[in-house]
This record gives sequence, structure tokens and C-alpha cells, in this order.
Amino acid sequence: MTTVHLARTLSFRDDPETAGETAVVYREKGAVVVGDDGRIRWAGEAADLPPAFAAAERLDYGTSLLMPGFVDAHLHFPQWRMQAAPGRDLLEWLERFTFREEARYADAAHAAAAAEIFFDRLLANGTTAAAVYSSSHAVAAEALFAAAERRGMAIATGKTLMDRGCPDSVRDDPHRGIAESAALIERWHGRGRLVYAVTPRFAVTSTETQLRMAGELLAAHPGCLMQTHLSESRREIETVRALFPWAKSYTDVYDRFGLLGPRSLFGHAIHLDLAERRRLAESGSVAVHCPTSNTFLGSGLFDLARFAGGEHPIRVALATDVGGGTSWSMLATMGRAIEVARLAGGGLTATRAFYLATLAGARALARDGEIGALEPGRVADLVLVDPRATAVLAARDDLSETLEDRLFALAILGDERAIAKTWIAGRAV
Repeated sequence: MTTVHLARTLSFRDDPETAGETAVVYREKGAVVVGDDGRIRWAGEAADLPPAFAAAERLDYGTSLLMPGFVDAHLHFPQWRMQAAPGRDLLEWLERFTFREEARYADAAHAAAAAEIFFDRLLANGTTAAAVYSSSHAVAAEALFAAAERRGMAIATGKTLMDRGCPDSVRDDPHRGIAESAALIERWHGRGRLVYAVTPRFAVTSTETQLRMAGELLAAHPGCLMQTHLSESRREIETVRALFPWAKSYTDVYDRFGLLGPRSLFGHAIHLDLAERRRLAESGSVAVHCPTSNTFLGSGLFDLARFAGGEHPIRVALATDVGGGTSWSMLATMGRAIEVARLAGGGLTATRAFYLATLAGARALARDGEIGALEPGRVADLVLVDPRATAVLAARDDLSETLEDRLFALAILGDERAIAKTWIAGRAV
């Protein structure tokens, strides 16, 4: 059944920071037509709705804001219970809490039950697509893929590769790890809306052998993504320097093994020198900004202005990084990103933050032809955001005079309660 959704609508053609006002498509009285195939058939001003849709069902959401579903470019499935686990820094947090929790995912039944909760929480927060880290156990990745397929979600994930620097319960043999990854690619990659992500956790927990084999696997399957962590904390960088004394930098470790490229996502990427930033830019790699986990673990401040501008602009996406991240909400994550940008000496408009959480994320996952904008032909993964969902938001909304005002309030004050409705391929969930 074809449905006409009436609301304030927001979408992006490009980065408003670089492309200007024409990058933002906002309609005070907009309409989005979704066909029975789950794709957008038309989007525009409600007054211009084509006669062909005159008899279609109409749903009017008043002053709520209809936009593409949020894209979370970096979070951890087996860490969903770990938010607010204290740790002095990243490495201590991993050793004290994370590896122990991730070991539970060797149990297929545990992983399957957790996957249902995980996706329920994403959808409750308006997140319709994501790049997700699993555990080092193939059964956990299987559970994640299966749960995502049942929901019809656009998900990239893969078995996490670790062959040193971690307990035996999560450590993998590099040859077995790559063999299991290859089998998962064969079974799940390109099935429905699923994409495989080759996932070496980070250089601290991978030997040169494993990184080399991961690069070879990626080269053999160019449609896959690659995701890992990069320069999250100072102590992590010192550890990488000791483990790879031949490398010019942390980034050089990954570069040496063929892991950079336009389908490669590097979580955090806080403490990079000029040469590293230049190399990420040249390769088209993506730096994924994880503001709530960076501040929670005291890792540092991601300087968005330096990364996304200047002589060597780097592609950037936004992420919650659950469970180091302190919120499942991309709204709350946008708010923290705005605050971090100010502390780092730059700035971030709320309008651009919403771009980072939608179209930029879709581009990072190489899915911008499918999702990320309200355009005909794209899959109708949508979220309806209520700027008056709480008493505090409503009071602030009364004072909003511009779109930026309203988006800023949602980013700073919004959370799961502001998500009025979420759709996957045109189906309310």
C-alpha cells in the first residue's frame, strides 16, 4: 500500500559545512511518499503532491520532523550491558570488563538472545543502519546477522579478529579466524541488506600475521567493509609503537597491510599527526567520531574542524560506540559532538551534526545510494522526531525561531523519548 507521510521533513544532499545552504533540504510542510515495495516514490512540498498519489493513505505528523533513519557507524554488540563500567582508561577498561563480557558470546544461545535486545534498542533510538563490532566468536556474528536479516536492517558486521593481548577465552588463531571470516562472508555478505566487515579489533590485539591475512581477505572481497580502532588513547599508541617498532605511525601499521581505503572505517582517530591525516585523506578512509566514549574514558577530544576541513579533509561519520559510549541515542551523541567541538577549539552546528548522523553515515558504510536521504528510489528507512516530546523540549521549542534552533535543542536535550516512530523499508517497527 502506498502511503503519504506529511510532516516537517529534513534531508541532505551534501555536507552543509562545505556545500552551503543548498546541501540542506528542509520543508516546513513536506510530504514523503512510500510505496508498497518499501522505497520512497516521491518527496517534496505537500502542496505539490502529484495527483497520482491523491487516493493514497495519508498520515499527518503535524510539527514532528521526518528524516532518514540514523546511521551509527561504530558500536559493539557484545558490550551492550557494559555502559558505565568504570575504568581508568581504555586499556584497563578492556582488561577489567570488556574481554570478560565478550567471552560470554561463545555461547550461541546467549548471543542470539542478546542480538534481539541489541536491535530493539537501536530501533527505539531511531537507528536504522549501523557498522557493528561482534565478538571473536563466529556464532556471535551468525546471531547478529540472523537477527538483522529478520528485521530487514542495513547492517555491516563481522567476526572480531584478535590473536594476542587478550585472554584465551576471546583469543583466536589467525588462520582459524580468517577461515571463519571467509565462511561468514560466503554465507552472509550481500544477503538481503547485510554487508560483511573485516574486523581486526585494533593493532594491540593483532599480530602482523593476522593483519596481513585480514588485508588479503579484504582484497579478495572488495565489496566488504573494514573496521578497526585507531589512536583512541595515548597509552594505546605507546603500546602500538612498542609492538610495531618498524612503523612510522599507528596509521602506518594498517597501511602496511592494505587496510586503508574508501570502505575502511577507523573508530576514534583522535591523536593523529599531519602525515597520518594526510594518508587517511588520500586513501579516502573514514574517521568515525565517538564523542561520548572519548569523554567517558578520558581518551581525548576529536578535533572535527581539523579533520573535516583544511588542506587534507577526511571523511567523518558519527557513532555511539556502545558500550564505551554512554548513550544509545544518536541525538545525545550529536549533542556531545557539539560540546566536544567547542572544547577542541572549533565548532559544529546542529544542522551539520544531523548530516553526520544520516547521509555522512550512509556514505561511510558505502550505502548512500540506498539510504541516508529522502529521495525517490531510496529505501524508506525513516525516523520521526518529536521536538516537543518532553516538557523540557516543548518549553525550548516555544523559543525556537529557526531550523538550527530546533535541531540544536534536539541534539542537546533529546534522547530516546524524542523518537516518535521508526520505519525499516517503509514498515513501522
